[in-house]
Amino acid sequence: QVQLVESGGGLVQAGESLRLSCAASGSIFRTDSMGWYRQAPGQERDFVARITDDGTTNYSDSVKGRFTISRYNPNNSVFLDMNGLKPEDTAVYYCHVEARTTLGATYGMPFWGKGALVTVSS
Repeated sequence: QVQLVESGGGLVQAGESLRLSCAASGSIFRTDSMGWYRQAPGQERDFVARITDDGTTNYSDSVKGRFTISRYNPNNSVFLDMNGLKPEDTAVYYCHVEARTTLGATYGMPFWGKGALVTVSS
């Protein structure tokens, strides 16, 4: 199967920056979309950013212009550079990857990481 391991979370002050990383490993023939979601306490999990295999990116309105998603295909990694962090960015951030796990698969299956906590103090 596929395992996702996030790293880079932590406690920062408002206005500071953090970089989240996610590495996918296991039986992967190809990764399609890679992205990040977040879940604040008492809230639903929300979309943050996504990058397709051709490099097309999408962002939620709340992070557009402050966050940048990127990927490194040789080791199936995705990154989220977060600048100008605000207290409302406090959440557990989850890596999401659509990976093709069998040769000849025509679409990727969804996999989730266990999450990385980001806390932004005011």
